[in-house]
Amino acid sequence: MDFDTFKASLGGAAPPSGIAVLLRALWFDANGDWDEAHRIAQDVETSDGARVHAYLHRKEGDLPNARYWYRSAGVAVESGGLDREWEKLARDFAG
Repeated sequence: MDFDTFKASLGGAAPPSGIAVLLRALWFDANGDWDEAHRIAQDVETSDGARVHAYLHRKEGDLPNARYWYRSAGVAVESGGLDREWEKLARDFAG
């Protein structure tokens, strides 16, 4: 699924079937369900899962926890806008 199709799906009642698990987490986050997004992200034990986990904790305002997850992902701590980070993640996972 490309980014534009994914972004268009955000108005739907549920995430599109068959999308990548981390896109699913980002879909729930964009639709106001931080808890479900977090539940999904914390179960993905990869550097990409850690990136989404870091983003979610930064969004939550838990910066020490976010920094831990950025380190776990092996990436620099994001300092730009949350919308920009969300889009960057979604574009990376949408391929």
